[in-house]
Amino acid sequence: MAKVKKVKITQTRSTIKRPQDQIRTIKALGLGRINKSVEVEATPQIRGMINKVSHLVSVIEL
Repeated sequence: MAKVKKVKITQTRSTIKRPQDQIRTIKALGLGRINKSVEVEATPQIRGMINKVSHLVSVIEL
């Protein structure tokens, strides 16, 4: 069984005055407050979501 890669995503900037699709992407990632962090599997879908809001989050490979 292959080892699952994970990433730690931390919201670093606010979603105030951001487009609605970016706000929904942040919520879908499990974020919503500045400095909140989540660990998720690094699937292609998650990578795409991270790319969409890369200016609002920081990512650490685990």
